[in-house]
Amino acid sequence: MTTEEKIFNAARIVFQKKGFAGARMQEIADEAGINKAMLHYCFKSKELLFKAIFMNAFGQLAPQINEIFNSKDTVFDKITKFTHSYISFVVLNPYLPQFVIQEMNNNPEFVMAFLKNENRPNPAVLIAQIEKEIADGIIKHINPKQLLLDVFSMTVFPFAAKMMVKGMIQISDAEFNQMMEERKTSIAEQIINSIKK
Repeated sequence: MTTEEKIFNAARIVFQKKGFAGARMQEIADEAGINKAMLHYCFKSKELLFKAIFMNAFGQLAPQINEIFNSKDTVFDKITKFTHSYISFVVLNPYLPQFVIQEMNNNPEFVMAFLKNENRPNPAVLIAQIEKEIADGIIKHINPKQLLLDVFSMTVFPFAAKMMVKGMIQISDAEFNQMMEERKTSIAEQIINSIKK
């Protein structure tokens, strides 16, 4: 394992336990089994390290999402595959949604640069397919972008507001994780049933 891989693995563990704000570079260095000077040599700040992890993680997710968006599957199958892929990804990287929200508020330039990246998830093919399946009478008349917003919102929100969700419905971490596992299927079923003709 390279030094960078050790740092990434250690940082994921620390960020997951402490969150971005609570994590300390010394803790990450200790977890990686390196000294703090080496960590700072590789990554000058916690923010730069987090951004590197963020881009690395989304470099893994974006191709999966684009493969779903651009496949020959039906819209219904794409919705199901998206909810499974996204939730599975965030369960492994639970700190990312909160970091994105924090960065949108504190560093919108970073988020906009990411969204302009040519490898970002691009729903253009899916939007055209939704319009065609509406015209073919498979899907009810709906704004395709509203449909995508529904899918994104239902999958992203529980992770982005995890503490609030757990507090409001009085559930433990284990119950939250079980509910997220169930949502891989339930979100797709709810949306498909609501748009199916």
